[in-house]
Amino acid sequence: MAGVEHGDGRADGEAIVATARQLAEAEGWAEVTARRLAERASVDLGVLYERFADLDAVVAAVAVRGFADLSAALSAARTAVDQSPEVWPAVMAAYLDFAYANPEIYDAMFAYTPDLTLGAEQIPETVAAAFGELRAALVPLAAGRDPDTLTELGWSLLHGLVMLTRGGRLRPDTQDQREHLLGTDLFPLP
Repeated sequence: MAGVEHGDGRADGEAIVATARQLAEAEGWAEVTARRLAERASVDLGVLYERFADLDAVVAAVAVRGFADLSAALSAARTAVDQSPEVWPAVMAAYLDFAYANPEIYDAMFAYTPDLTLGAEQIPETVAAAFGELRAALVPLAAGRDPDTLTELGWSLLHGLVMLTRGGRLRPDTQDQREHLLGTDLFPLP
């Protein structure tokens, strides 16, 4: 089973990342092995290791792609509304929708790739873009506060809500109330 060679191997790498993403979402990251991944992506195992040093590198590539998808969803939500009071709730809802619809990708982005941090010297463009979209939604609500710190807080609250909800640690019957509070009351317009 030989993969199709495309000069620098980008097509094989993209197929491996797309396949890893599909396999993880269908069966969980514990089921993503190099052998299964190569087989499902229709590449030789050697090709997989030519493109990626190990499975952690594949997970990191999935995470970077996940941040690109998250950024696109946040951007679409932000630009779809006209008025400032609607921007943060729309972006917040898009973030939560993405996280709940893609739990394994979300885990790759936040649990399995500690090097993809905002505080790092160099971060992938997609991580910075996700932060930028959240920042753009929160800047109108800053009211003299540091917008970057406000964005870090907003992101932290969203992430905590996602993880606690997914872990079944919050009351399911109050999810709408939590989202309303976070969307409209915690960051009111100045």
